[in-house]
Amino acid sequence: MSKFIERCHGSSAALPTPYSLGKVDFDALEAFCNRLIDRGISALVPCGTTGEGPLLTPDEHHRVVARTVAVAAGRVPVIAGAGSNNTTTAVDLARSAERAGAQALLCVTPPYLKPTQAGMMVHFRTIHDAVGIPIILYDVPSRTACALDDVTIRRLAELPRIVGLKDATGDIPRVARLRRRLGDQFLLLSGDDATQAAFRMAGGDGCISVTANVVPVLCGALHRACDETLDADIQWYEQLLAPLHAALFIEANPIPLKRALHRLGLMGDGLRLPLTPLSPDAGRKLEHVLQSILPVEEKEAARFAAAHHHIHPRAA
Repeated sequence: MSKFIERCHGSSAALPTPYSLGKVDFDALEAFCNRLIDRGISALVPCGTTGEGPLLTPDEHHRVVARTVAVAAGRVPVIAGAGSNNTTTAVDLARSAERAGAQALLCVTPPYLKPTQAGMMVHFRTIHDAVGIPIILYDVPSRTACALDDVTIRRLAELPRIVGLKDATGDIPRVARLRRRLGDQFLLLSGDDATQAAFRMAGGDGCISVTANVVPVLCGALHRACDETLDADIQWYEQLLAPLHAALFIEANPIPLKRALHRLGLMGDGLRLPLTPLSPDAGRKLEHVLQSILPVEEKEAARFAAAHHHIHPRAA
């Protein structure tokens, strides 16, 4: 378990799900995962919010996880989204992801229904007892309308396979509180790109990032600077990345992200209803930011490739 936790430090990618003519484009998914791994991503996280998890059929969910696992081929962990406000559905998704070969699960608080803390305890414990792989809790109250209390997280962390938390609250003081209560072996990951450096410096381990899909090398470099407490570098990367963080959330995730990746030629920008294409005004703002940051990413990617060409050899 400790080796898995160590591998998830740094910058992980919350994967989008590419479509072609309304169907999952598995070839594009495979190529995109290889690109992220080649550029130093720590872990791949399919079928979450960014992956439009609630809009996938159970069969699509299983196949997306399975293809991601096959492409990763052990080079990086695959943490599969397995969230629902229906506990039975969440268990089904969790078991399916485990069968597909995922190394861990990302399980969000049950949205819309606003369960009590006791209800969420039972929800997560039921998922935990149904599978044999690690679980990372996901607290994102801005989307779910329910939040995990610190005490609930501590109680859930007593279960042997609940090993971490993705925290998208933006509450930086919470990081130190949780670290004191949970110890060094509980994985604390940011789910808020804009505050990920502050999260790291407060005692966090990494970030499950939207932005890392577009500029994986720069996001990885930010986390390496955090590892070494290089304050000037951290500040430089934060200032560089801040406009992209903002642009990728100018409309609901993953709408701007898919437009950015389409602009890069990595996948189509198709979405599933009720998500709709990026508005023209938002598209212009996003394009302005991309024109500024993409040359920096490509320059750093060439440098990274030269220095790490022996890392993550492509599976035969």
